[in-house]
Amino acid sequence: MKLATFLDNGVRKIGAVVGDAVVAAGAEAPNDMLAFLAAGDSARQALQALINADAPRIALTDVTLLAPIPRPGKLLGVGLNYADHIGETGLEKPEYPTFFTKQSTCVIGPAAAIHIPPISDKVDYEGELAIVIGQRCKNVPAERAVEVIAGYTIGNDVTVRDWQARTPTWTLGKSFDTHGPLGPWLITADEIADPHNLSLKTWVDGELRQNANTGEMIFNCYELIAYLSQVMTLEPGDVISTGTPAGVGVKMKPRGYLKPGQTVRIQIEGIGDLINPVIAEPAGFLVQPGV
Repeated sequence: MKLATFLDNGVRKIGAVVGDAVVAAGAEAPNDMLAFLAAGDSARQALQALINADAPRIALTDVTLLAPIPRPGKLLGVGLNYADHIGETGLEKPEYPTFFTKQSTCVIGPAAAIHIPPISDKVDYEGELAIVIGQRCKNVPAERAVEVIAGYTIGNDVTVRDWQARTPTWTLGKSFDTHGPLGPWLITADEIADPHNLSLKTWVDGELRQNANTGEMIFNCYELIAYLSQVMTLEPGDVISTGTPAGVGVKMKPRGYLKPGQTVRIQIEGIGDLINPVIAEPAGFLVQPGV
């Protein structure tokens, strides 16, 4: 199932994408994806029943897709998780997963604009597979991690490189408004036979910048959950972005930083395409989470 958060005539709803249309969850269902995931199988089964009953469809062209999780409780990234990316950085392979936090106010959805802020022009892209947690859990062994995954989406870990370098935690450079695109929807885990064998590609305009396979991750999805859940309780809607492969703009010669007028497209096999234009940050901009 493709679970989506969307605007229909200005009203935020959740539902399932079926072909070129979307079926909205029933009035009795939660209209927030965090609550929908927390409701577990019953909410998903009710939505599937609507699909099976040929409930009214709304054309995708008539709605605005938002980030599937407009405001995750936790939005965590993983650094240096592909060997080729480690190679291009010249850094050492980590002994343990390198987690960092992106503030959830950075999240935007598909087609929403990535802003180049007035205080830096060193804005980079990072195409990534993102895990969405489906149930509250702690101390999850790797062999059972699949049980707590609601599904997968595409993430762009947009990074302001000079601000990233100002602190070893990376938090500020990773958390600028609009620098957390997610989408276009959440593919439920049962639709992905193997999350560690998916083609991942990133284009800037028509230029292919990243071309990898998720099987190249050093720490796989299940190992990341097992390691992280030793420390903190994971909850429905938490997002773990699993790291980026080689081909980031900062390592190009000349630098391939994003510029206003460009478009970033990230494609992951079995999920779809996350496409975002790049613009200069408008004067007086105030972020609207998930829009």
